[in-house]
Amino acid sequence: MNEVADAMHGFAEWYGRRPIGAWSAPGRVNLIGEHTDYNDGFVFPFAIDQRTAVALGDRDDRVIRVASSFAAEPVQVHLDELTPDALEGWAAYPLGVAWALGEHGADLEHVRGVDLYITSSVPIGAGLSSSAAIESAVALALDEHWGLNLDRPTLAKVGQLAENRVVGAPTGIMDQSASLLGEADAGVFLDCRSLDADVIPLGFAAHGLSLLVVDTRVEHAHASGGYAARRASCEAGARALGVESLRDLRLDDLPRAQALLDDETFRRVRHVVTEDQRVLDTVRTLRERGPGAIGPFLDASHVSMRDDFEISVPELDLAVETAQANGAVGARMTGGGFGGSAIALIADELVPDLTRAIRSAFAERGYRDPSLFTVHPSQGARRDA
Repeated sequence: MNEVADAMHGFAEWYGRRPIGAWSAPGRVNLIGEHTDYNDGFVFPFAIDQRTAVALGDRDDRVIRVASSFAAEPVQVHLDELTPDALEGWAAYPLGVAWALGEHGADLEHVRGVDLYITSSVPIGAGLSSSAAIESAVALALDEHWGLNLDRPTLAKVGQLAENRVVGAPTGIMDQSASLLGEADAGVFLDCRSLDADVIPLGFAAHGLSLLVVDTRVEHAHASGGYAARRASCEAGARALGVESLRDLRLDDLPRAQALLDDETFRRVRHVVTEDQRVLDTVRTLRERGPGAIGPFLDASHVSMRDDFEISVPELDLAVETAQANGAVGARMTGGGFGGSAIALIADELVPDLTRAIRSAFAERGYRDPSLFTVHPSQGARRDA
């Protein structure tokens, strides 16, 4: 799919004129580091080759209008009426970004409105952060068009604020950071407290490895209760243990945590603390021994999410178990949980056999046929036209 060409064509069809530019941003796969971002911890995602594109045209008034390939009607709002309460539905993502730019210092009283048209190849509801792809593409487009000159870490904060305040999903900053900072054949090792980011070569292709995504087609929604409940448990655990965030705990703090906390809260805390360590171990092992050696950390991450954080579902567990039984280096669910996708790192030549095995396993259980595809670490947000 040529998302940029589709966005420019869609813009011309909707608005009857050519856009003045087009920008795109990728979805992401989180290689490891789940639910650690809002705990000030470590994450290691990479940008993927499925992208969201936005075409932009100027207006001579102060209205922002947005249309897309996945919505029947455009939505518009006057800049003077741009508040979180005024935005809802799918348009809350792009319009929320415009509002959040104002919260990060942009003088929205002296800019003109724009027309936007959005198209995307990032699967919705698959745990690949289609929302952050929209936010990042729109943030980059508006930043350039309005001459705001915000750096990319700030644009990531803009996207996160839009998701938290406008959409109502209590997510961390990982997804937007991956979408904005990603590079080809590399992951983004991000410290979510300092926002220091280190781009680490992955070397999948050079080592004959593919990253297979198994979209279970069990849809999830981060604004729903499960994600918020996990975040609340983490915050309660940090308060009870007298730390600013769970980032401040180490593995040797876990016995004290177990003594002080109820069982459920302790298991939530244990997942975050051990997952932070797994991110550090993965990055170190990748640097020292290459991608073929990181499998045990991926496998352990899934067990922790399944048993301690309790965010997996039977379809995700089946995908992971089938991958592990069919030669995967490692496998885990990825994303916020309660549905979405699993990932498997596997030798290139084994991808067809694993694909067939997973489809067969799902059919035997009576599950919906999954969508399976490989992704490649790719460049982050950019101007394309």
